[in-house]
Amino acid sequence: MNILVVDDHVTNRKLLRAQLEAEGHAVLEATDGVQALAVLECEPVDAIVSDILMPRMDGYRFCHKVRQHQKFSALPLILYTSTYDSASDRQLAQTVGADRYVIKPAPTSVVLNALHEAIQEASERRPQSPQPDEAHVLHQYSEVLVHKLEEKNTELQEALEEIRQAHEEILELNRDLERRVEERTAALEAANQELESFSYSVSHDLRAPLRHIEGYVAMLIEDTEGKLSPEAQRYLEVIVDASRHMGRLIDDLLAFSRTGRAEMHESSVELDALVREAIRDLEMATRGRNIGWTIAPLPAVTGDRAMLKQALANLLGNAVKYTRPRDPAQIEMGCAGEEDGRFILFVRDNGVGFDMQYADKLFGVFQRLHRADEFEGTGIGLANVRRIIARHGGRIWAEGKTGEGATFYFTMKPSPSEQGQ
Repeated sequence: MNILVVDDHVTNRKLLRAQLEAEGHAVLEATDGVQALAVLECEPVDAIVSDILMPRMDGYRFCHKVRQHQKFSALPLILYTSTYDSASDRQLAQTVGADRYVIKPAPTSVVLNALHEAIQEASERRPQSPQPDEAHVLHQYSEVLVHKLEEKNTELQEALEEIRQAHEEILELNRDLERRVEERTAALEAANQELESFSYSVSHDLRAPLRHIEGYVAMLIEDTEGKLSPEAQRYLEVIVDASRHMGRLIDDLLAFSRTGRAEMHESSVELDALVREAIRDLEMATRGRNIGWTIAPLPAVTGDRAMLKQALANLLGNAVKYTRPRDPAQIEMGCAGEEDGRFILFVRDNGVGFDMQYADKLFGVFQRLHRADEFEGTGIGLANVRRIIARHGGRIWAEGKTGEGATFYFTMKPSPSEQGQ
């Protein structure tokens, strides 16, 4: 018997393959629902065992597609998951036509029994069973995904609140017990590590449900074009905008987490070339703008080229963003001298600026000095820049005045070629 195993994790596929082959079955593999449908079109398949949480097309949508297909509708299909284990998840599995629902990890006997039962039931199933209403499936599927996203979002908010409270307690201890500096530093580092690890884990887990929400909302917009009231259409647009903002936030959280853990590859970096690349990458954001760029000759520094490009892209991108009300806008980058054997580099603009009493908040995670409806952003970019500069042994600070622009300074170690001059 040919069994199709659908799972985006190669380890899970190998384990299930070994279990099924030990029972004398032949095994075909696919990494997601899209690939699985392609396999069904060109290979003989007698039964399917599918994961649920997968990229491009998850197990629910795949199962629904199989049941809608005249050629495959009678195939026995088991959903095998460790992520979706609530009563509503099981109900949705039944709605889309899954024969069995097995929670990972399960003993081999449980998987095989479920498979044999599904095969037996499928042999008695009429080829064309009534299919559930498409709108009902979409509604139930959206409810499951939104619930899953809300759970993850609540976990993230609670964890961030706990970390914030821990940070405040550490600061209070520092004021009262200065002599315990080493203990305080260790606790702070542990809290930061917890934030990094948690941000990476939760951000990764949020990606898939978010993609599903965006995909199905896009389908709803397409399928209901001209049928919904303006108010209902606006609700869908709000969901799309919120999903995109959450996607940007997740991407920035992942970038922030990776920056703290990524291995550095230091070399001599020509800042002139890096700045030209960064400005070229900002072409879409600057198109139609009247911007005067003043880039002085810049020195070569020692650092990780990819990280420094990310930092420069963020600093120059901020200058482009916060000079949006200016015509013409003026953005300048240069070298302001040296400090302790390091170059002092700067990015200056004539944008909206900021109040210096809030300068210490600029580089904090989720800290914003302007309303989101004025200037878009997630409040993570400058925190990431500070981390990159710190990992290079430098420091970063800012000076500005409300309505008159801002200057960001940072220090970098010269390259060996510069040190010899």
